[in-house]
Amino acid sequence: MTQLRPSGCFILLILGLTACFRTPEYDTVILGAALADGTGGALRIADIGIRGDTIAFIGTLPAGTRAGTTVRAHGLVAAPGFINMLSWAGDTYRTEPWSKSDLLQGVTTEVIGEGWSEGPTLGAYFDLLERRGVSANVASYIGASTVRIRVLGHENRAPTPAELDSMRLLVDQAMSQGARGLSTALIYAPGAFAATDELVALAQTAAARGGIYASHIRSEGDRLDHAFDEVLTIAREAGIHTEIFHLKAAGERNWHRLPLILDRIEAARAAGISIAANIYPYTAASTSLTAIFPPEALEGGHRAWLARLRDPDERARLKAAVLENQDRWENFYALAGDPSRIVVVGFDNPALVHLAGKSLAEIAADRGQHPVDTAMDLILEDDSRVGAVYFLMAEADVRRILAKPWVSVGSDAGSYMAFGPALRRHPHPRAYGTFARILGHYVRDEGVLRLEDAVHRLTGLPATTLGLHRRGFLRVGHYADVVLFDAATIRDHATFARPHQYATGVAHVWVNGLHTIRDGRHTGARAGRALREPISR
Repeated sequence: MTQLRPSGCFILLILGLTACFRTPEYDTVILGAALADGTGGALRIADIGIRGDTIAFIGTLPAGTRAGTTVRAHGLVAAPGFINMLSWAGDTYRTEPWSKSDLLQGVTTEVIGEGWSEGPTLGAYFDLLERRGVSANVASYIGASTVRIRVLGHENRAPTPAELDSMRLLVDQAMSQGARGLSTALIYAPGAFAATDELVALAQTAAARGGIYASHIRSEGDRLDHAFDEVLTIAREAGIHTEIFHLKAAGERNWHRLPLILDRIEAARAAGISIAANIYPYTAASTSLTAIFPPEALEGGHRAWLARLRDPDERARLKAAVLENQDRWENFYALAGDPSRIVVVGFDNPALVHLAGKSLAEIAADRGQHPVDTAMDLILEDDSRVGAVYFLMAEADVRRILAKPWVSVGSDAGSYMAFGPALRRHPHPRAYGTFARILGHYVRDEGVLRLEDAVHRLTGLPATTLGLHRRGFLRVGHYADVVLFDAATIRDHATFARPHQYATGVAHVWVNGLHTIRDGRHTGARAGRALREPISR
């Protein structure tokens, strides 16, 4: 029997094929990026290999590595996708799923639910998002106001013990469906009607499942010290990590309070109380015209509120209360100091859209009215809360807050496409510029914080705070939420006069491994997920 021997060429072919199969294969390879890995550690040059939805390799890839897509990232920074710690993208997802204004800044995860949230059956909302498809990941708090409305409606009273049990059950249900914690908005009705002991009870329920407590505290202005006392009480008695939404001292007469509050946070942290904050990097706040009125005026809900505004006696009483300029509630009219510092930005009524971007003082002068009367009429005419921007904060305070290593970032805004229906609104520029402004203005131009530290505040810090599984860091085995940006050119362009302007400098974004921003353009991908897995510590 003749024995067949393989030829040398055949052996070489087999060896070559074997070597080929042994070479790692990736859907995407990113070559030569400067890695800011989310830890705050020094930048280092490395390649990244993405397979499916996961980072499969970080290091130096061998020559000849095969990939579906290769991106040469020399001169660009690679970072984990940014996490927007306070987003209203849940509202914009009702009409469009693209998250474009945030994705063009590198945001891959939107954290929604300040006081109000979908649900409280969050599971059904998450299912809906995933069926529709969204371009960014979504995490959510369970809003205490949503829970309160479900049990008490819009009544200004304490819950009975049985009602409080029902509220705690709803919080627990939402936590089991993926909520990252409990949130409150305590300057607005009906959140303003909740006493501290009610909030402690609900926070304890969230804490039992590893959640956090995040709060728009009861005052950011004249009663800031008292509001901070309350948030510390909740953190301590509920044994829960506590996050202060958009930390600030509102109103020039209160700017002196901010350094003391920062010192008190540092002292609380040193004493073992887990407390931190987030910020948007602007000196103007944005809420609604209803914020100038006492919260009890909104008891009974929106229809009852409008009925009061139609009643001449109620109007006179409310106007007098606003002009009294006291600290019984968060009076944004008084904190602004002048109606020229209140800019009206959001209308639902097409007949009023032309007023967006004008100050309350301008509109009142055109109508020959007192500005408070104008505010009441605009609310009635629009049948809404009416969005408004208030110039309240000091630039020095923004810098002081950003310098703290426990501060993360949230836009406190929707995420828009600068197209179609969105252009009828005149949003705060933070909707288009928050994250680019941090990296461009405050890191590169002003040197308020190091690039590596800023990336940590946008990624690893919020991911750890929220207990997000396999996100927030560039690590093998983590989900491939990755952003490539040019640290030398990243910049925000949105202004208060022209807010619908995208940031520039972000070249590429991957969400769960799918290329969603390519060469600065949205690809149409909708790879976002509802982040409802159990909290991971």
